[in-house]
Amino acid sequence: MPPAKKKRSRRRTFRQILGGVRRRVRRAAGRTRSVWRRSLQLQVVTSTLVISVIVVVVLGTFLSEQINRSVVQSSQRSSASEAFADRLQIADALAPETDDPTKPADSKKGSANPLDDVMDIVTGSGENGSKKRYDVLILNQAIPGQSRASGGVVPSNVPESLRHNVQKKTVGSIEKIKFAGESQPRLTYVVGGTVHVPSSGQSYEVYHFFPFTDEEELLSNVRLAIVVVGLGLVLLLAAIAYLVARQVVTPVRLARQAAERLASGKLDERLKVRGEDDLARLANSFNEMAANLALKIHQLEELSQVQRQFVSDVSHELRTPLTTVRMAADLLYDAREDFDPMASRSAELMQAQLERFESMLADLLEISRYDAGAATLDLDPVDVRDVVLRAIADSEALAERHTTRFELRLPNEPCMAEIDNRRVERILRNLLFNAIEHGEGRDIVVTVGADRDAVAVAVRDHGIGLKGGEDTMVFDRFWRADPSRARTIGGTGLGLAISREDATLHGGWLQAWGQPGEGSQFRLTLPRTAGADLKGSPLSLVPPEIEMRRTWRTAMTPVLLPASADGADHDDD
Repeated sequence: MPPAKKKRSRRRTFRQILGGVRRRVRRAAGRTRSVWRRSLQLQVVTSTLVISVIVVVVLGTFLSEQINRSVVQSSQRSSASEAFADRLQIADALAPETDDPTKPADSKKGSANPLDDVMDIVTGSGENGSKKRYDVLILNQAIPGQSRASGGVVPSNVPESLRHNVQKKTVGSIEKIKFAGESQPRLTYVVGGTVHVPSSGQSYEVYHFFPFTDEEELLSNVRLAIVVVGLGLVLLLAAIAYLVARQVVTPVRLARQAAERLASGKLDERLKVRGEDDLARLANSFNEMAANLALKIHQLEELSQVQRQFVSDVSHELRTPLTTVRMAADLLYDAREDFDPMASRSAELMQAQLERFESMLADLLEISRYDAGAATLDLDPVDVRDVVLRAIADSEALAERHTTRFELRLPNEPCMAEIDNRRVERILRNLLFNAIEHGEGRDIVVTVGADRDAVAVAVRDHGIGLKGGEDTMVFDRFWRADPSRARTIGGTGLGLAISREDATLHGGWLQAWGQPGEGSQFRLTLPRTAGADLKGSPLSLVPPEIEMRRTWRTAMTPVLLPASADGADHDDD
């Protein structure tokens, strides 16, 4: 494989690996975010933990700084005090010999260099001396090359700034350095001062090197103790927050679960009441609410059952006298030509109202079947185009009386679906009657569409249209957009309500669209296979011409461009 292809292959593999890692991280972040949003206990514990960490860090830092400052200041004072005492001892040792019995014998006898005897006294390296914890450097200002030191200290270990202060007789000259001792570099306090011997007229620079090892170890132990105690305190606070949150969240979680079961229809769901605190009172209130809700629902179910039974019984009981009245009305209607004009007109009105009454009674019986849950489907594979043509044929006479024409838009291929032929035809007939009544005599467009999963029929009129919110109210029982408007075709007010029930029984949709002055459109969508779930409709609910008009208006909306900096407009050439 050429090197270029290998390089591209490596890049592609790297991108794939990087993409996989990003997807996993994004998925993990999504799960974490979901758990965080859904868990009140996790939010409380996490918030407590974060606040505790911040408080412990702030307090720990403050305490550590205070302890460190206290230890350093105490060490500096102790070092300065010891160095001052040593300088007095050095001054006394460098004085001429006297009969002072406190001076060592070697010092009284003298030596080639008096600094040798002084160093033995200061560092405790004599026969009766004790080893000191610090090192000493003594420099003779008159003879720069002459110096004495202990512990491997050399003049170069003294900081130039400290030596400058000592030579200027600055009181309390002290600095902190890293001194390379015998094993490893360690922090050391260097305390400087001068010793003047009046009898000889010589001055000496004295530097004490006090190791800071013990103090550093102490501070390190203190910091470790603060960290351990702080961590333990944070964990303890998190455990306390967890227990407290658990005590509060657990009853709330149980209440939420009970509310979900209550919402799903389990009206006997109740909470256990423990104690007399606020949560217990909440449980009591929930139980009382559930009991009252169950009672109200039971009462409403009984009332609804009584109403449905009443409508069904009345509808059935009315059929017998209606049949008798119908027979008598038919006789009078057939003999109306022998009556006087007023009686003949009365016979015609009675015949029309009896037909409307029969239609309303049939609709009431159908509604009672839906309310009782007794409605069933008689399914057959049917070409929806044939159902549409039969519904239009039944509506032709009414359309001619209202000077309305039908415009059909049918596909060339069959639109087969498993439907109840009678119910779907009734839906379409109701939609056509509604379009004729409210279409103001204009043309009605009937469109049929189909795809792999569903078939749809849209009935479009160009009448008064629907106002905002009326697209759902139009399917309510006995609803009218204008109560003062009389029904021109003698409808019962239940046609669209029954049509929606028929569509729902098929597992389909019956939807409405309308605008004042633009007319309305009703769309029936049914699944091709009985029991299948609908995912969409082959036809748009909004008429295509309305969609095109909206798109054209959006495209023609002028875009306001800002003026140029000099205020002049830019015109296209």
